[in-house]
Amino acid sequence: MFATIAFLMALGGPIQAPAAAAAAPLALAVQAQGSAAPAAPAETAGEEHEFDILHHILDSREIETPFGVIHLPEKGSWMLGPIDITPTKHVVFLWLVGAIVMLLIIPAAQAAKRRNAQEAPRKGHNAIEALALFFRDNVVMPNVGHGGERYVPFVLTLFFFILIANLIGLLPWGSTATANISVTAGLAITAFVMIELAGMRALGAKGYLGTIVYVPKGLPKPLVPIMAAIMTPVEILGKVAKPFALAMRLMANMTAGHIVMLALISLVFVFGSFAFAAFPVVMAVAMSFMEIFVAFLQAFIFALLTSVFIGLITHAH
Repeated sequence: MFATIAFLMALGGPIQAPAAAAAAPLALAVQAQGSAAPAAPAETAGEEHEFDILHHILDSREIETPFGVIHLPEKGSWMLGPIDITPTKHVVFLWLVGAIVMLLIIPAAQAAKRRNAQEAPRKGHNAIEALALFFRDNVVMPNVGHGGERYVPFVLTLFFFILIANLIGLLPWGSTATANISVTAGLAITAFVMIELAGMRALGAKGYLGTIVYVPKGLPKPLVPIMAAIMTPVEILGKVAKPFALAMRLMANMTAGHIVMLALISLVFVFGSFAFAAFPVVMAVAMSFMEIFVAFLQAFIFALLTSVFIGLITHAH
């Protein structure tokens, strides 16, 4: 809701664009009597008033704040050998998300470690501890089974990181890094590596190889090479499909909500008057509350599916 109001205030200028567009033909007609050359500045002025939805969703090298625009270093400014590590807007917000996660989790963990049985935890720490216990008892352990305790910190960190990244994008002048496929792909690859390492740990080298080259037990020996040739691509495709599904689901859901909300708000600028703003703004506010729900839901689904995939590979075949 606050993001919707701030967005309308920030983009108040383009409301006058239709008036400028209406005046442009008259100005061009007058100028046409002398020369046709001044038409270019009018077109440039019209372009300056265009409303670009994707500009507010995609990554960029500038950060919008209430006090102005912060311009980040140009591409190629920070190089690590052949790798360009110059930060972008989404990278900066990922740094911010990481700092917030550490400020939330580390003090709560230290308080839980120091606390005696007679001491009562603080409200904030108690809420985080309750959430950690919920993930351990209702998400990780039922899906992973015996030995699942070692994966609770990883799954919990994934949940908090994705949740805060989702919620920051709903704040005024915020940016949703999880709407960037590069970010969600990085998270999915991290989960994929943890899933495969869990499988290696639980099954050993021979057992893990069986999750790639699958041959049913009791199969006649002449059919073993045929079955291995058929099932190996299927197993590899299944492994690749898991992180792909995680990345695409998170990115698509976070992008879709922003596009719908911005499209609703843009109706105000299409009509060119705040008299038509009631319906789009009400719908955008409702969509904002829906996005809050989706932010929690997608973080939970990502963590839940990671736990399910860990459980599947540790109990493979």
